[in-house]
Amino acid sequence: MPGKPVALVTGAARGIGQATAAEFAARGYDVGITDIDAAALAAAADSLRQHGASVFAVAGDLADLAFAESFIVQAAEALGVPDVLVNNAAWRELVTMREISPQSWDRTIRICLTAPAFLARWAAARMEPRRRGTIINVSSIMSAHASGLAPAYVAAKGGMDSLTYDLAALFGPSGIRVLAVNPGAVDTQLSAEMAKQPQSSADAGVREWSEQMISLRRWAGAEEIARCIAWLAGDEASYLTGTTIVVDGGWSRQFYPYGLKHAMRPREFP
Repeated sequence: MPGKPVALVTGAARGIGQATAAEFAARGYDVGITDIDAAALAAAADSLRQHGASVFAVAGDLADLAFAESFIVQAAEALGVPDVLVNNAAWRELVTMREISPQSWDRTIRICLTAPAFLARWAAARMEPRRRGTIINVSSIMSAHASGLAPAYVAAKGGMDSLTYDLAALFGPSGIRVLAVNPGAVDTQLSAEMAKQPQSSADAGVREWSEQMISLRRWAGAEEIARCIAWLAGDEASYLTGTTIVVDGGWSRQFYPYGLKHAMRPREFP
């Protein structure tokens, strides 16, 4: 009997990563997870086991490429060759280019771009002999919609989109698909921190403004992004590769905020 499929997910202690690992477990995958927060990761692993999944969990910092490689090696030894790699882990500071330190810049690029590139390389090396596998990079609509407030993060996500195209071209002949998922506003700890301003009274204003720009008028739940990722990893998406999938509730195609449209056409936009 063939073993269960295996999904590896980074940044899996909370938010999109945790929801994605849970979605794969619910779909019958065994799951390898990593995160820098050891306590939260252990709690996430316990929750995944309730779905009947075998779980490999190891805490560490993906800025350390030796640790990143060991995650792939150890997870493959514990669970088997990965069928799916989800590069979800991220790190950023809410600072402008005038303020950002070289150390902050380097750490953001290393976690958000360099680590995913090499994780993909190490996972693909194990997928290629079987001529199948899927690598999904969790990018962001900020790769194409800048704010001036997170230069290293925006640069890294733009690079992640381009990396996706290049890896798809490289690994496609080996049967490996590579995709990017570009969420918009999602209810996660990282997004909440991004929305915060020096004065906490601005928090609600940032969220209200963003919801004015989203066609569906709400932030996504992490589980909604997770379902998209899991679908892309499955056979239903077998001819999708080398592209980005925008999951933003319509934000990136919105021109007027809802309040302005309501003022212009109250009966059309009640």
